Amino acid sequence: MTGHSTPVAIIGAGPAGLMLAHMLHRAGIDSIVLESRSREHVKDRLRAGVLEHGSVDFLREMGLDARMRVKGMPQTGIDFRFDGAVHRIDFAAATGGRTVMVYPQHEVVADLLLARDAAGAGMWFGAAVQGIDNVEGPRPRVRYQLDGEECTLECEFVAGCDGFRGASRSAVPASVLRVHERVYPFGWLGILADAAPAAPDVTWGCHERGFAMMSIRSPEVTRLYLQCEPDDAANNWPDARIWSELHQRLDVPGRPPINQGRITQKSVTAMRSFQIEPMRYGHLFFAGDAAHIVPPTGAKGLNAAFADVKVLGNALIRYYANGDAAGLDRYSEVCLRRMWLVHRFSSGLCTMVHRFDQDSSFARHMQRADLDYMTGTIAGRLAFSENFTGLPVDA
Repeated sequence: MTGHSTPVAIIGAGPAGLMLAHMLHRAGIDSIVLESRSREHVKDRLRAGVLEHGSVDFLREMGLDARMRVKGMPQTGIDFRFDGAVHRIDFAAATGGRTVMVYPQHEVVADLLLARDAAGAGMWFGAAVQGIDNVEGPRPRVRYQLDGEECTLECEFVAGCDGFRGASRSAVPASVLRVHERVYPFGWLGILADAAPAAPDVTWGCHERGFAMMSIRSPEVTRLYLQCEPDDAANNWPDARIWSELHQRLDVPGRPPINQGRITQKSVTAMRSFQIEPMRYGHLFFAGDAAHIVPPTGAKGLNAAFADVKVLGNALIRYYANGDAAGLDRYSEVCLRRMWLVHRFSSGLCTMVHRFDQDSSFARHMQRADLDYMTGTIAGRLAFSENFTGLPVDA
């Protein structure tokens, strides 16, 4: 059995794990990243990407904004469409200038991988974690397999950044870990199309046939979504049916129709909200999708992961600088306080913009009233804009 040691073991080479490793490296703290998948899988895994203003600032502070400055597309508002009309929320105007950036997650991961390579720091792909021992003691030990060999990594702290289906949560006793979850009665059919965006803003269709969205991937590519049954299959949706539904749910008089193009990807995603509590157990800390899942309606997944990492990274830096463990002790409390506000926003949007067949006429009128208040009043536009562009991070 091969053994290694490092101050911080990071499980998962997604945005959370790679950003934490980069942040620690800049502070002179060594870490090793263990990732069960191949580098190619990590690099090529396509995800949407709307970065909050705080995430943009974080990338800039970490020296990772060079490609984002060239390829990123700033967004100043969202185009809500219902009752055959456009109801735009200008969050830059509502918040005094705060914007978001369309910069896909795989581009962020590419930037982080390049930075890790440049640092010459430990990053082991194909390392499947089998378990974590002595989490409550001073020297946790991560057991993993690499190239068919049983290996161990001894450390002082473990960061579980290995996603919703990762192995790190299994190290917490069932009597300690509390899981809060809501599964929504719909899914999203997502497509990627070689078609120019039909509008300069991300566009949401709140239609009686169901929700739809047009998101911008690049000046030539759009990401589009349709509300569907949670157990639906992508092959139930031929291209003609997809475009027909998108036109019905998103087109409005007086505005250009959705542009059609070659569909290059097609998949159905189930919708859930998920949160574990606590986000720390002994010397094991959870960040990103290992700790929480939000429905993509509010574009919070990557941003929530970065918020966790900022809190955890700064707490570890203070600990190694002067032995101050207060930030580590408060990590779960600080992150949970913010995450429940993020869940409130994302879950509330799901309830507001999706069609629920079992809803009463009263519930549907309440949906409409919520949409009217959010888009038609100063207070409603401000509340949406503050949440969408990003809540502050107490780091």
